[in-house]
Amino acid sequence: MNPVSLFNALSCSECGRLHAPSQLQGLSACCRRPLVAGYALSEAPAKEVLLRRPATMWRYRELLPVQSDEHVVTLGEGFTPILSLGRLAGEYGLHELLLKDEGKNPTGSFKARGLSMAVSKARELGVTGCIIPTAGNAGVALAAYCAKAGMKAVVVMPRHTPAAFQQECYWYGAELHLEDGLINDCAAKAQLLNAQGDLLDVSTLKEPYRLEGKKTMGYEIAEQLDWQLPDVILYPAGGGTGLIGIWKAFHEMRAAGWLPAGIRLPRMVAVQARNCQPLVDTFCGKQANAHNYQGRATLANGLAVPRPVGEAMMLRVLRESGGTAIGISEEEMVEGVAEVGRREGLFVAPEGAATWMAVRKLLRTGWLSAGERILLLNTGSGQKYLENLEGKHHYQGAASAAPQPAY
Repeated sequence: MNPVSLFNALSCSECGRLHAPSQLQGLSACCRRPLVAGYALSEAPAKEVLLRRPATMWRYRELLPVQSDEHVVTLGEGFTPILSLGRLAGEYGLHELLLKDEGKNPTGSFKARGLSMAVSKARELGVTGCIIPTAGNAGVALAAYCAKAGMKAVVVMPRHTPAAFQQECYWYGAELHLEDGLINDCAAKAQLLNAQGDLLDVSTLKEPYRLEGKKTMGYEIAEQLDWQLPDVILYPAGGGTGLIGIWKAFHEMRAAGWLPAGIRLPRMVAVQARNCQPLVDTFCGKQANAHNYQGRATLANGLAVPRPVGEAMMLRVLRESGGTAIGISEEEMVEGVAEVGRREGLFVAPEGAATWMAVRKLLRTGWLSAGERILLLNTGSGQKYLENLEGKHHYQGAASAAPQPAY
């Protein structure tokens, strides 16, 4: 018998008001905040059922929102490897340093998870086309999954986005629009293009289901580590869906009885680019919120999100977990890409490199202990960023001369 989804509720992330899960939804009608999917967790099966299932994110079928298998749009996303970074750990005196490599997903990034889920659920609800403002990877993923589903895809991305992202959208058959500025400018353009509402806007957290795809990273971290969790997880947070999703997954697994009783949840660290660090500034009290934050472009395209819709949700994760937020400079990211590549044979995206540089800085300040089990998220393949990294070799080594952390 096929697994049955236990999805049974959508609630406002601000006030908790329930919204109909059987209807197409955007932001909550009450507070204009992201909606969060809920499940009958007391009915979840024993985790042992997973042993007989394919190694994709869809193995957690009961705790995902798509009701019918016929609507699942998949390219084999999920169950990416967790790698041990033994050489870096040895060099810096760390007990255990792990990296979950999301660059192994279809379309080369973690965005495959969220867009697979969003497109699948949209298809189930009768949607025929989607539109997305994107810093790069999400647009590529939407284009691919809409192509697989036979749906129209409209992608709006900054004009300065590396050509690799633009070309992928083209080859997947998406309608591509280039806009001056950052993702918030692309969002404004997407609203104009979709003024008649013919397309589903799948912007970060403006529909409920990308979050459900991203949360599967949390399920996999637990399962791949034999249901034990790291002490600290460092996540490159632009829109922050993955940060929120991983934390949501831990709470769902605890409620479903999949985690050992009394297990301590990890401290979550949001890593941002110093060129665009709205969450860092809010977390540190430099501003009340990011509503008027002005960011700049960064090598890590995915971190150029100046006014994240999910800011309040991200802050909640950091505070509940005892975590922190930290900014990483462009020079530090380049040094990180080079160091991870030369020590571990991994060509990580600048976003992933930022998490490693955050470890180095947090070790120096004493926030991190060398004896802790530390897990990094590399959100995509570095190959797409070659255009951004071209000519940046002179930055290597510059970061070590800057001892002050930006948090």
